[in-house]
Amino acid sequence: MRRGKLRIHDCWLPRWGAAVLRPYVAACAICIVAMAAGRAQEGASTSRSVWDGVYTEEQATRGEEIYRKECASCHGDTLVGGGGAAPLTGGAFLSNWNGLTVGDLFDRIRKTMPQGSLGKLTKQQDADVLAYLLSFNKFPVGKTELQKQVEFLKEIRFVATRPGAK
Repeated sequence: MRRGKLRIHDCWLPRWGAAVLRPYVAACAICIVAMAAGRAQEGASTSRSVWDGVYTEEQATRGEEIYRKECASCHGDTLVGGGGAAPLTGGAFLSNWNGLTVGDLFDRIRKTMPQGSLGKLTKQQDADVLAYLLSFNKFPVGKTELQKQVEFLKEIRFVATRPGAK
C-alpha cells in the first residue's frame, strides 16, 4: 500500500476517494435489496385468483343489467357470442383468458367495448359487467366488490379451473 493511497482492482485511489465512494456503494446496495423485496412482493400479490371470490352478488346483478342493455345484442343473452362477437363463456373463453389477469380482461372490455361506442361505459360499469361475466362463468361470489382500478385488477389471476380440482 502506498502512503495515503488505497488500492482497488489495480487502481490507486487517494484515501479520501474511498470515503467519497462509500455512500454511493451503500446506496446501491440499498436499492438492490429494495428491488429484490419488491419483486418478492409482486410475486405474492398475484397469488389471488378468480376463485377467491373477487366480486359481490350485488355487483354482478348491476353488471347483468348493463350487459343486457349494452352487450347482449352482439354477445347474446347467454354470452355465447356469434356474428363476429366472441363468446364470453365456455371453454374457448376460459382458455383464452387462462393465465392472464382480470386486469387484462378489464382492459380489453374498456378499450374495445361496446363496439361503435367506445368509452360509453364508466370504469365502474365495466367492472360491474366483468363481475357479471365472472358470475355467469360460475366463479364464486365474495364479500368485496371488484375494483375499477386496473392496477388492483392486475393482481387477480384468471385461472380457468378451480385450484385442486381434477
